[in-house]
Amino acid sequence: MGLFRKEKKLDQASMQDGVGLITLTDPTSVIAEQFRTIRTNIQFSSIDQKLRSVVFTSSGPSQGKSTVSANVAVTWADQGVDVLLVDADMRRPTVHQTFQVPNKKGLTSLLTEENFDLNNAIQKTPVDHLFVLPCGVVPPNPSELLNTKKMDKLIAELTKHFDLVIFDAPPVISVTDAQILASKVDGTILVTPQGIADKSSIAKSKELLEVVHARILGTIMNRVKSENTGGYYGGYYGGYYRTEDK
Repeated sequence: MGLFRKEKKLDQASMQDGVGLITLTDPTSVIAEQFRTIRTNIQFSSIDQKLRSVVFTSSGPSQGKSTVSANVAVTWADQGVDVLLVDADMRRPTVHQTFQVPNKKGLTSLLTEENFDLNNAIQKTPVDHLFVLPCGVVPPNPSELLNTKKMDKLIAELTKHFDLVIFDAPPVISVTDAQILASKVDGTILVTPQGIADKSSIAKSKELLEVVHARILGTIMNRVKSENTGGYYGGYYGGYYRTEDK
């Protein structure tokens, strides 16, 4: 890849319009360590096949998949591998806000413009080895853009330049975007918040992903209530479960 512009240092205040990056703002915290555990578990769940591209999604909106995907991306980059976080939620993009990068050019540019240069869309972050591809201008037809040969070629191109490409996708049940992406990548992770996502919705999401032969690596249960504190354990992580465990 070319030389991407490195953005300013991020703090929690600057990310007020995006999602919380506790793995960056408080890397020694218990919650940050739990995100590292998620990363390790995902790596072991795909030990027989090298994981180059993965989708993070959920059954419904506002269930934490953007928070989880961004924090897991940080922990993966901390290992010294080049990671690209792609904002494929072209209906409700957040990556540009989280990492405070321009959003004029992005995924939609690469899918709609002829001979568009990756270097004009991919941005550096304050985290070494972590890059982001923002959404760009929100299109009127996200599903149609994702379900193209151009998207197939883009995924192939991105995985040539990065060790891991993480896609933050829309909820499964709401639109078909996540199904389309899941059919094109090496693995899919379903984020399910305790007490918010009901069993029927999770089962329906799993069914929809299986219809397109998605490789579901597992489920991350977040917003798990801590028995010790009586509150939510950081509001993020509860556990990671492989598909065959449930």
